[in-house]
Amino acid sequence: MKAISESLLTEHHKDGGWGDLTLYDLFKATAQAHPDRLAIADAPDREEWTGGAPRSVTYAEADREIDKLAAFYNAVGLKADHVIGIQSPNTVDTVIAFLAALRADLVVSPLPLHWRQKNVLAALNSIGAKGFIAADRVETRMVGADARDVAGDLFSLRFVFGLGTDIPDGLIELGPMLAEMGDDLTLPESERSEAADHTATISWSRCGGETVPVTRCHNHWISAAQLAMAESNLQDGSKLLVPYSLSGLTGLGAGLLPWLLCSGSLYLHHPTSLARLAKHANSVGADYVLTPGPLAQLLDKGLSSKSVTIAAAWSISAPPPIAFKPRHPLIDLHIADEFALVARKRTHATSVEAVPLGKHDGSNGRESGPALLDITVEKEEGVGNPTLLMKGPAVPGTSWRTIPAEKAMSIDKNGYLKTGIMVEELEDGLAGFGIPGAYAPGGSGLEAIDSVYKTYPGLQDAAAFLVEDDVIGARVYAALVPSPGSVPDAKAFFAYLDAEGVDLAQIPFRVLIMQSIPKLADGTVDRDRMTTRTQRRSAQVA
Repeated sequence: MKAISESLLTEHHKDGGWGDLTLYDLFKATAQAHPDRLAIADAPDREEWTGGAPRSVTYAEADREIDKLAAFYNAVGLKADHVIGIQSPNTVDTVIAFLAALRADLVVSPLPLHWRQKNVLAALNSIGAKGFIAADRVETRMVGADARDVAGDLFSLRFVFGLGTDIPDGLIELGPMLAEMGDDLTLPESERSEAADHTATISWSRCGGETVPVTRCHNHWISAAQLAMAESNLQDGSKLLVPYSLSGLTGLGAGLLPWLLCSGSLYLHHPTSLARLAKHANSVGADYVLTPGPLAQLLDKGLSSKSVTIAAAWSISAPPPIAFKPRHPLIDLHIADEFALVARKRTHATSVEAVPLGKHDGSNGRESGPALLDITVEKEEGVGNPTLLMKGPAVPGTSWRTIPAEKAMSIDKNGYLKTGIMVEELEDGLAGFGIPGAYAPGGSGLEAIDSVYKTYPGLQDAAAFLVEDDVIGARVYAALVPSPGSVPDAKAFFAYLDAEGVDLAQIPFRVLIMQSIPKLADGTVDRDRMTTRTQRRSAQVA
C-alpha cells in the first residue's frame, strides 16, 4: 500500500529525492558485497535485561535468517501489506525480525517499550494488525505475558510470536523455530512494483495528547536518514553503537538506517548507565555513538577515541542543553517527534545551534542537493509560539487506511504537514524542535500527567516535572499535595498507577510530598522551580 499521493510520488522521484531501493535491498547489497563482515552484535549484558545469550552475526548469517523468517511469515498466512507489531528491545533477534517482515512486504509497527497492555491493544486494533512479535521480558516487565493477553482481547490478531527464552504458552517461539527450520521453505518472488514507495512502517506520535499513527515508506526512511548521514562522515564499514530501541524516528532514522546506508556493523545497547555506554563504545571501537542530547557532555568525557562521532538526539522531552566545548565530533539531531529530524554539526559553537527555516538537504541548510525537508512555521494570533510545519521527501505520508479521518494527519493547501509541535523562533532559525521541558518522555504533555496523578484518592493537588538524569536524560517526578487529614503512601501511589495501567513513561521515578504546588502568575504550574529545587537537593546530597 502507498500512503502518499501520486503527485508527491512523482515529484519526489523527479527531484531525485527518492530512489528504487527498499531497506532490505540496502541490507542485501552489503550481504552480497561483504558476506563475512560483522552485521549486528548484541550488548554483552543482554541476559540482564532480556532473555537470550548475547549473539553476533555476519551479514551472510543474518541474511540467511532473514530469508528463513520471511518465508515463515508468508507460509503461516501473513501476506503483503498485512501489519505486524513489534515490541522488543535492542537485540539481534529484533533487527532480524524487523528486516524479515520488510523482506516479506509486511508493514511493521514498532511499539515503544514503555507502552502498557492497553496502549498496545488500542494501537494494534486501530491499524488492523494481523501479527505481533514480543520479547519475553524487558528488565522485570513480562512483555510476552502482556502480548498473550492482548491476543486474547484482539480477535483480528492471528499470530503472536515470542523472542527470548521464557516465552509463555500461546506464543510461537521464533528462536527455536528458526533454528530447526530447514532451507526448503522459500519466499516466493515479490510481484510488487515500485516497492520502495510502499508503506514500510507505522510509528506513533503522542505530541498532541492523542496517539496518532505515522506512516513511512522505504523512501521516507532513507531520506530522513540522509539528513543525519550527511553530517556524520560515516564511512563504509563504520561501527555504530545504538542505545535506542527501534521503535521511533530516533532509533530507526538515526540508528538503524545509518547502519544500512554505510554498510557498517551495528552494536546494540540497552541504557542502564552512562558508564556502561561509554565502556561499550570504547571496547568495540565505535565510530558513531547515538545518545540523548543531555548526556552528550558526560559521554564526551568518557570516550577514549577522539575520532568517534557523538550523535546527540534532542527531542521534545529533553531538558535544556548545557553549553560545553566537545572533545569529539558532535552532531546535534533535532527530533521532531515522529515527523522529521534535522542534523546540525557543531562547528565552533559550544551549545546547540538554531535550526534554519527553509529547505534542508542534510548539509547544514545548504541547498547543494535535492531538498529533503522544507521547514516553516504557522503563527496564530493570540498564541505565544508558532506551530512547526514541514514537507518534503523526508516527511511521512498520509494516515494508514483504517484510521478515522478525525485522527488523520493534517496537511495544508501548500502541502505542509502540521505537526502540532510548538517551536521557539529566533532571528537565525528555530531553537530546536519543541520547547525543552514542555513535554514529558513519550510525547505526552506534563499537564496530561498532572490529571492522571490527581485521580489518586486523598490528594488536594498534584503535578509532574522533569529532573535531569545520567542514564536517560530526564526522569519524571511527582509532586503530591495531600488533602487535610490525609497521609499519602508512596508505595500505594505506585500500586494505584500500576493497577490503572498507566503508561510506563508517566509513572514517576520518585514521589515528593509538598505543602503546595508552586504556581506562576498566570496560575500554571512552575515546573522549573520544582526541578531546580530537586536538582539542588540532589547535588547537596552527592
